[in-house]
Amino acid sequence: MGSQPAASRAALGPLATLDPAALAGLPVSSPLTVRAAALSAHLLYIGTGGGKLLLFSLQDPSTPEFLRLLPIGATLPVSAILPLPTVARLLVLADGLLLLADPLLSRPVRRLGSLRDVAAVAARRGCSADPGSPSCSIAVSVGKKLLRVDLTLQDGDELDVQTREIAAVEGVKALAWVDDSVFVATATGYSLFSSSDGEGVDIFTLPESSGHPRVRPLSGGDEVMLLVDNVGVVVDKFGQPAGSSLVFNTTPDCIAEVFPYVIVAGDSKVDVYRRRNGAHLQTIPVARTSQGVLIVASDDDGIGTELVVVATAYKVFCYHKVSAVEQIKASLRRKNYKEAISLLEEFESDGEISKDMISFVHAQLGFLLFFDMRFEDAVNHFLLSETMQPSEIFPFIMRDPNRWSDLVPRKRYWGLHPPPKPLEEVIDDGLVTVQQALFLKKAGVDTVVDEDILSNPQSRADLLELAIRNIIRYLCSSRMKNLSSQEMEGVDTFLMYLYRALDLVNDMEKLASSQNSCVVDELESLLDDSGHLRTLAFLYGSKGMCSKALAIWRVLARNYSAGLWKDLSENGSCGTSVEKRSGEEIAATEAAKILKASSDEDLVLEHLGWVADIDQELAIAVLTSDMRENQLSPEKVVAAIDTEKVAIHQRYLQWLIEDQGCDDPHYHTSYALSLAKSAIEAVHMESKYRGKDDKEIDSDAQFIYLLREKLQLFLQASDLYDPEDVLDVIAESELWLEKAILYRKMGQENIVLQILALKLEDSEAAEQYCAEIGRDDAYIQLLSLYLDPQNGKEPMFTAAVRLLHNHGKSLDPMQVLERLSPDMPLQLASDTILRMLRARVHHHRQGQIVHNLSRATNLDARLTRLEERSRHVQLTDESICDSCRARLGTKLFVMYPDDSVVCYRCYRNQQGDSSSGRGRGLRKDVIFKQSWLVSR
Repeated sequence: MGSQPAASRAALGPLATLDPAALAGLPVSSPLTVRAAALSAHLLYIGTGGGKLLLFSLQDPSTPEFLRLLPIGATLPVSAILPLPTVARLLVLADGLLLLADPLLSRPVRRLGSLRDVAAVAARRGCSADPGSPSCSIAVSVGKKLLRVDLTLQDGDELDVQTREIAAVEGVKALAWVDDSVFVATATGYSLFSSSDGEGVDIFTLPESSGHPRVRPLSGGDEVMLLVDNVGVVVDKFGQPAGSSLVFNTTPDCIAEVFPYVIVAGDSKVDVYRRRNGAHLQTIPVARTSQGVLIVASDDDGIGTELVVVATAYKVFCYHKVSAVEQIKASLRRKNYKEAISLLEEFESDGEISKDMISFVHAQLGFLLFFDMRFEDAVNHFLLSETMQPSEIFPFIMRDPNRWSDLVPRKRYWGLHPPPKPLEEVIDDGLVTVQQALFLKKAGVDTVVDEDILSNPQSRADLLELAIRNIIRYLCSSRMKNLSSQEMEGVDTFLMYLYRALDLVNDMEKLASSQNSCVVDELESLLDDSGHLRTLAFLYGSKGMCSKALAIWRVLARNYSAGLWKDLSENGSCGTSVEKRSGEEIAATEAAKILKASSDEDLVLEHLGWVADIDQELAIAVLTSDMRENQLSPEKVVAAIDTEKVAIHQRYLQWLIEDQGCDDPHYHTSYALSLAKSAIEAVHMESKYRGKDDKEIDSDAQFIYLLREKLQLFLQASDLYDPEDVLDVIAESELWLEKAILYRKMGQENIVLQILALKLEDSEAAEQYCAEIGRDDAYIQLLSLYLDPQNGKEPMFTAAVRLLHNHGKSLDPMQVLERLSPDMPLQLASDTILRMLRARVHHHRQGQIVHNLSRATNLDARLTRLEERSRHVQLTDESICDSCRARLGTKLFVMYPDDSVVCYRCYRNQQGDSSSGRGRGLRKDVIFKQSWLVSR
């Protein structure tokens, strides 16, 4: 039996060795010489040089069973055997004759026609297997003719044989038939003939020194291999080159195929090549005891077959195609990872391995590499495995038993790696193996440890960090998968463990503050003991444990402010602004995030104080947040706000009134009082510190202006506060405009005018207020204030003249004259008084004109009406009613202003309607006649 060198790849594996003569029970004195072999399903046919056919069963390939020996004639050496399963026959070429036998060799052979001197024969690929009329076609080379023989199986197991000539060809050495094309090999070259019309074409010519030509159909039914010396040229069914050629190490005696391999026998060996790229995979030496060619045979179907037969003159060797899994497994046993990966890619491209098995192999590769401390490569393969579960990594992180031990699947890998164990133990064992390998290498003994590891050894700490970082990479990728809740808990919890092991604070906080499935019970003490309180606070917050989270942030803020912890100059928290802030500000910001979404009043008010001490804007944002489901009780909030934090109180009341639409007078009054007090204090402080530089003065003035503007707008807009309470607060202040607004709310018009005219000296505002009052006496009252301001103030003659100039036309001159002061210079008021008197006279005369015009119009209308009533109308026998179209005759009738005439009955029916008999609306479409207008 052939032996395989250790270095070659085992694409074919040995099964059994046959001694045909011994199995057939023939004496040693009559040896058999094997000349031909063929496989069909599980049957092996062997043809001898002594004219015998032997049948063996390979149902169990490891123990072949002899079935039958059929003599066909001592002088008929067998040169070819072609199984024809579609017509249940076996075609035998012996000494130029074609013989037919049944598949089990149970009956004597019969000659196929009268053909003699047959040089070559080939069966058509893809014969009809129609159950009604199974048929098969073969191409036969006889002398100078190329014939087509059609065999059809009929009832009674009889064959109908039809023969016709395809073409005239001389010197045929080999044939192959694919689809409609018959490939012919001669000593001079290769040709192609159509089996239907006999048209031929030369493919190429062989050189004179070329060896024996051979042609071999390849699996799939569309390609053929043409041999040129030691080169196999692949062409399609039209004779055009297809794919790459195969270059063999020797000139083949025989060629067979087991997809995806091409098997070549010759020169006392069998070579296996990959069909896709022609790569040489394996060499199987075959010991021969006599001269003669090697025979290699496989099922002609080529796809799905697993057996290959190699025959010498006296021995037959059976091989099976080693499965893709077994080939990969063999490479992994030798720890030849590159070869295993190459095999995996090769089988994947050939479709020889399932998708699930690809994932399985990647996982197996990952575990092997992991235990060899090649952690990055291991995780790369873990990520390529679609079926590997993240829980398979858990034992590397936490020792069993633990909360997730039951999640670890008990997958049956190939037993090439030990069971998973904690990372420290993996690395310790790996370092021991490396030390042993270094010792053996010095002693000249080869090991399977990677040369890169031996030449660049790493420390235990570096290896541990490398392993942890790559497991982190795998777990982060696993978070994107659709995992069960318990698996997600394990992934996120172990991620936090690993982040903490490398002190990756930013990653810890990012995971804890985002949506995660960490188990708090597993991490609570770990983070607390290691001092990662910020991470623990983020974790509490993400899990809705707000009270615990806020307690930590409060402690952190207190520690930062007391200098117990190193302050943070840069923001290290997740999701906040990128500007630099102190640690206590960050703590307050994170606490505020929780408080904004919380509807727990007691919790919010408990922590509001310390947040406000750090940043009042944050406290305001907490109180006015719209993120919570239920808003806080205003009564409790107002009571909880520190009285010294006026800004918080005011901003909350403003939000409550303006944004929430609160209409409680108590809060409106409180807001107004608070703004008023702030305005008084601001004005007082501004007057107290007048020695500031220009920038400070401008800043304070701007602040006071904005504060008073806010107060004034609110006093004007709201009608729910108590103006008397506010007046009591600002009574002694200089907030005159605010007082005017309040007195106006109380209806004190005289006081409002006094403030506007005398205190503020805003004539325009005073006149505007009089216009809003809408009475002329308001202007008279304002004039009195200008002319007699009281309290020793000089009369405001200019303002009085301006008032008279703007509104004097509408005032009573007598009242104006009564209020004019004798001290008022006549030249100031003379023009205004004169215009006012002229306007009054003009107004009086204009009224007289209008009155007289109205009387004239009334008189003219009455005259016109009389003329209409006295009009004469003449009717004839032909006159008809404009409404009902009946003849009027002697009936009563009515005539409308538009000259339409209707009978009295129609008039009575239309009473109440303002339209005439012709449908004209007399109210909307009034008729004007010349005599109606005042034209005389």
